[in-house]
Amino acid sequence: MAEQKRDYYEVLGVDKNADDAALKKAYRVLAKKYHPDMNPGDAEAEKKFKEASEAYAVLSDAEKRRQYDQFGHAAFDGGAGGGAGGFGGFDFGGADFSDIFGDIFGDFFGGGRSRSGGRANNGPMKGSNIRTSVRITFEEAVFGCEKEIELNTKDECKTCHGTGAKPGTSPETCSKCGGKGQVVFTQQSFFGTVRNVQACPDCQGTGKVIKEKCTDCHGSGYIPMRKRFAVDIPAGIDNGQCKRLTGQGEPGINGGPRGDVLVEVIVGRHPIFQRQEYNIYSTVPVSFAVAALGGEVVIDTVDGKVIYDVKAGTQTDTRVRLKGKGVPSLRNKDMRGDHYVTLVVQVPDKLSHEAKELLRKFDEESGDSLNAAKRLTGGETSGPTPKKKKGIFK
Repeated sequence: MAEQKRDYYEVLGVDKNADDAALKKAYRVLAKKYHPDMNPGDAEAEKKFKEASEAYAVLSDAEKRRQYDQFGHAAFDGGAGGGAGGFGGFDFGGADFSDIFGDIFGDFFGGGRSRSGGRANNGPMKGSNIRTSVRITFEEAVFGCEKEIELNTKDECKTCHGTGAKPGTSPETCSKCGGKGQVVFTQQSFFGTVRNVQACPDCQGTGKVIKEKCTDCHGSGYIPMRKRFAVDIPAGIDNGQCKRLTGQGEPGINGGPRGDVLVEVIVGRHPIFQRQEYNIYSTVPVSFAVAALGGEVVIDTVDGKVIYDVKAGTQTDTRVRLKGKGVPSLRNKDMRGDHYVTLVVQVPDKLSHEAKELLRKFDEESGDSLNAAKRLTGGETSGPTPKKKKGIFK
């Protein structure tokens, strides 16, 4: 005994007064849930998918829906030999699943999309972007600069004024697509007939064909040429960031705007400065005497040399901050980062005899010798200071 079919409205989960939008929405949910590609090897899911597709094919067609509402499944018994478990000989020719499957599965079913992946149409389209790069110095990145670049690009053909047609002629409406820029064809699949839409192969989606091409541009409407561009590099730009030249890229299609030129900025390394976001870092050597007694050191910054007062007793690897000596902000040129300087105390490795004697005296006066004696004896000592071993001071 053949399995009894469920009510089509029940299958889609809608009431009998549901409009086309509600039907489509309900079917889209079920199709995505039960489609065989989403449930490989699941016979039950495939059965439910076919059941939902059959219900939508009937209810989305005004005439078939009227017949179903009047006679129920009996209206189609003559062609429904396969029952709910399969499509059998059921006629789905009146149903258009392309937009639904196109929304759900993209290009898999060719659902209203061109081979390039976008909607097939002959409307205006923006031209492609051109990418290039420019090298600048560290200082140029900090303060900004202007650079000149050369690119291979296209310009409108002066002979045909961009039409691509020989002077005295003009492009004609494509006979294959009727000027629509797209063609529609049907394809049989396991769930019925599916409409496919793609860009017209004769006019490449433009809706126009050129029978007599311009001899200068060969029908393209554009002439390749070498162009120079001035690139204004803003202050504060960082390595890898891009400067956009709007409307200087490839020509648009069907009257669309030109694309852009994207210039990647490559910043060279600096011998003493390093950058992190808007801050600059560097290292400055400080003599032992200046670190101990205090004094002045000269620090190189991107703004020039500055004098910094080192406090007495400064230890090595002390970091100081020079406020506002960093990189300007791209968003607000009046705001700048800071410059952080690491002070590294330099220990002399070559000393004269007099300098050695002075250091010995300094060592004794500072108490370092007594501390050394404690370490040698393992504790306090009331006797004379142990003699220093030969070789401690050369």
